[in-house]
Amino acid sequence: MLVKTYGSAVVGVDAITITVEVNADRGIKFYLVGLPDNAVKESQQRIAAALKNVGCRMPGKKITVNMAPADIRKEGSAYDLTIATGILAVSGQMNEAEIDRYIIMGELSLDGSVQPIKGALPIAVQARKEGFKGIILPEENALEAAIVNNLDVYGVSNIKQVIDFFNGEVLIPKTTLDTRKTFYEKLNQTDFDFKDVKGQVNIKRALEIAAAGGHNVILIGPPGAGKTMLAKRLPTILPPLTLSEALETTKIHSVGGKLSKETALISSRPFRSPHHTISDVALVGGGGFPQPGEISLAHNGVLFLDELPEFKRTVLEVLRQPLEDRQVSISRAKFTVEYPASFMLVASMNPCPCGYYNHPEKDCVCSPGVVQKYLNKISGPLLDRIDLHVEVTPVSFSELSEKPEGEDSQTIRNRVMSARKIQEERFKNKEGVHANAQISSGTIKEICEIDAAGRSLLKTAMEKLGLSARAYDRILKVARTIADLEGASAIASRHLAEAIQYRSLDREGWAG
Repeated sequence: MLVKTYGSAVVGVDAITITVEVNADRGIKFYLVGLPDNAVKESQQRIAAALKNVGCRMPGKKITVNMAPADIRKEGSAYDLTIATGILAVSGQMNEAEIDRYIIMGELSLDGSVQPIKGALPIAVQARKEGFKGIILPEENALEAAIVNNLDVYGVSNIKQVIDFFNGEVLIPKTTLDTRKTFYEKLNQTDFDFKDVKGQVNIKRALEIAAAGGHNVILIGPPGAGKTMLAKRLPTILPPLTLSEALETTKIHSVGGKLSKETALISSRPFRSPHHTISDVALVGGGGFPQPGEISLAHNGVLFLDELPEFKRTVLEVLRQPLEDRQVSISRAKFTVEYPASFMLVASMNPCPCGYYNHPEKDCVCSPGVVQKYLNKISGPLLDRIDLHVEVTPVSFSELSEKPEGEDSQTIRNRVMSARKIQEERFKNKEGVHANAQISSGTIKEICEIDAAGRSLLKTAMEKLGLSARAYDRILKVARTIADLEGASAIASRHLAEAIQYRSLDREGWAG
C-alpha cells in the first residue's frame, strides 16, 4: 500500500514542495531514501517514541519512505510530522482521504508534541501557489503562515490532534489574520525618537540627508559622543515599509528562524547590529546548507557596524559586492542561493585607538602614525561606498541640561518622504534605482548638473582640502539629495558646500 504526504524544503527565501511517499510491504525493515541528512534519518526514533506515547504504534511491516525530488538535499527535523502522518495512514491508523490536500510540517518530540520550524511563511506561500487546501504546522508558526490569504492554516501542539483531525474526531480551529490591519496597527511603533537627542543638530542633519537619499554613512567621534544612540534612531526617520517590503522582510526572517510566535508580520524597518567578532559567513550568509546572514536580515533596513576598525578585514571586504548589487549570491557545488541585501550601512568608529584624536578637551595619547594605521584598517574600496563621513563631537553640559526637546522623528520623516517622492519620479524609468545613492557613474552628469559657480567651488574645495578623486561623485550625489530636501530642481552652491563638509576621511592630512 502506498500513501503520499507533502512537506516543503526552503531554498534561499523560497520553498519547494517535497512529496513523501510511504510504502508498506511484507517484512520488518525501515528505509528512508531521497537524499536525507542525519537529522532526517534520525526521525525514525523520534517518530516511533512519539507514536507510542500517544497510543499509536509503528507498523510491523517493511516501511519504505521516499522523499522526492531525490536530487534536493532534505535537511533538519521539520519532516517528522510529514513522515509520521504517512506511516499512520499507510498502516490504517489514520484516515488518508484528505491527507494529500495539505502541506504538513513539524518536528516531533518523544512525547508527541510538535516543535516549531523555520520558513513557515515561504512554505505557506508555495502551498497556496500550488493549490493546496491548507497547511498543518506547529502552533508557534501558525500566525506567521496565516499572513497568506486563501489558505487554511491549522496550528497544532501534538500529533494526536493531527490524527483526530483526519479521522474526523476533532475540529482544529483555523488560524486567521487580517494582514493589512496587523501591518498598519504596528507600522509606526518604535522605541526610539530623535526628540530624545539633545544637541547634535549637525549630526541629525547628516542622518536626515542619509535617509533621504539612501546614503551609507560613517560616524567618527570619541567614546560617549552619542554615535550608537543616533544610529539606533535612523530607522525612525526612514520611509515606512510598504506591505510588499514587509512581506519580503518577514520572509527572510522566517527562513532565518528569527520570528517569535507573537510576531506575524515585521512592520518596522530592521536594525541589525552584529558584534565585531562576527565571521564573514555569519555576515553575508552561508554554511553547509545556506542560511541568510546579517546583511540579508537587514534587508529594507539598517545594518549598523559599531567600532568598524575592530571588525576583521576579511569580514569588511565581503561587504563590497552586496553594497553594490544589493543582493548576495552563495554558491555551492550543486546549487546557488540568492538572498536580497538592500540595506543602508551605518558605521561608527573612534578616530584613534585611545578615542580622543581631535577631541576639543582631552588630549590624544596615541604615538605618531598610530592614528593613520588605525584608519587604514578600513580599505579604500569600502570607504568609497560610504557617501557621508560625519565627525561627532561630545555634547556640552549646557546642551544636555536644556529642557526643550529636539525635533521629533515624524517631522524629520515627513521631509525625508517628500525627498524620496521626488527621487521616485526621477528614476521611474530606471530599473533597480530608487534613490540618489544608487545613481551609476554614467548618469551622474545627467542628474547632478552644476553651474559654473558650483564647479568653481568644487574645484577649490578639492584643491584646498586635498579631497580625493573618489570624493567627487559622492559629493555630487549628496548635493543632489540636499537639493531634493529643499525641493530645488537644480544643485546650488550652498548644496555643494554642505555636501563637501561630509567628506572628512578624504581630506589629506586628516589623520596627521
